[in-house]
Formats: sequence, C-alpha cells, structure tokens
Amino acid sequence: YLVLVFYLGMTYSDYIGYPFPTAPPVDPFAKIRVDDCGKTKGCFRYGKPGCNAETCDYFLSYRRIGADVEFELSADTDGWVAVGFSSDKKMGGDDVMACVHDDNGRWAKEIQRNPARDEEGVFENNRVTCRFKRPVYVPREETIVDLHLSWYYLFAWGPAIQGSITRHDIDSPPVSERVVSIYKYEDIFMPSAAYQTFSSPFCLLLIVALTFYLLMGTP
Repeated sequence: YLVLVFYLGMTYSDYIGYPFPTAPPVDPFAKIRVDDCGKTKGCFRYGKPGCNAETCDYFLSYRRIGADVEFELSADTDGWVAVGFSSDKKMGGDDVMACVHDDNGRWAKEIQRNPARDEEGVFENNRVTCRFKRPVYVPREETIVDLHLSWYYLFAWGPAIQGSITRHDIDSPPVSERVVSIYKYEDIFMPSAAYQTFSSPFCLLLIVALTFYLLMGTP
C-alpha cells in the first residue's frame, strides 16, 4: 500500500511518527516515462549518471495539466519519498508532500487540507513510486505554496517503521541549484555523492600540487 501525506509549514523532522488509518486497494500503476523528460515534463534525477525513474536514488517529474501540476516521485527506499517547496535551500517551514509505503495497509494522517487528487502509487523492487496532481494556484489564505511562483525543490526519502516516517536517509538531502518554474521543462541530473567529481580548476590544481608534494616527500 502507498499513501500520500501532506505536511504543510513544517520541517522534515516535524513529521516523524504520525499514525495511519486503513487504505483502500489501488489500480495498476503505469510506469513513469523518462523519454518525456525535458520535452513535455520537467525531471530531476539524483544518483548514477544515466539513471531513470527505476534506477535513480531519487527521481521527480512535474508537468502542467490544465489547472493542476502532476508530480511523479520515486526513490530507492522501502519507506517514503517526498518533495518540498521552499523559498530558500534550507529545510524548515516548507510545503512538503510525501508518499509513504506501509506493509500494514494503513493511510497516513493528513495535516491540514489535502490539496492532492488522482493519487496512485506502487511499491516494487524496494522502491516507492507515486503520482498525484495538485492545483497550480491557491488562494492567499491557504498554507500550501502557489506553484505559479518559483521555488527551490527539496528532495528527500527514507525508511518508515510500522507505518511511521523516520529521518531521511542522508544528512544533507539534495536541493535544486536554482528556483524551479513549472512553466519550464528541463531534464536535470544531479550526481549522488558516489559519482560527484571535482570540477573546479582550483580544486584540480590543489589535488595535483598535493600529490606532487607527497611524491617528493618532505625535507
């Protein structure tokens, strides 16, 4: 079973430990199409170069459908996967949406108003994958963010214990380098720590200098 949770105006650590009621069965889940990335939808891929929605550590896509934005999330976890919308690159006081897998088949407790519709998801091959829509525009009095505006996207995932969300898997979850507009479709790859390389000439020069120094030995 897979469920959507909405934690509005909260930090990622705030939503740990919420209870779940019973979930209904869901229809078969259509696989995420990555060949549409950068064309008819925007995508973020975090992990190994060339990864897709089934192999990336984390995957997110978004596209406009009428007055809604459809999001697709997937992560290498047996617990939960989430996206947050923030005015900065820091966690805290953000609008967060999370999809949670629970073997006990219970729904996650909703916090405040649920802005999502057409929710669906699946847990296969130790991956949590989900798809849902939410409105582009919200009235000023609502606590969820207005997606007409651009926001930094925060990406996180982690385990769930007996249907309760626990801390995300990495200490510093990835975040988009710049604010994201739902009106611009890009296919952005973000290498995970295992695949990051030094791209700065200064860093390269420093490494070469240190290597040379070590080879020469000390006086």
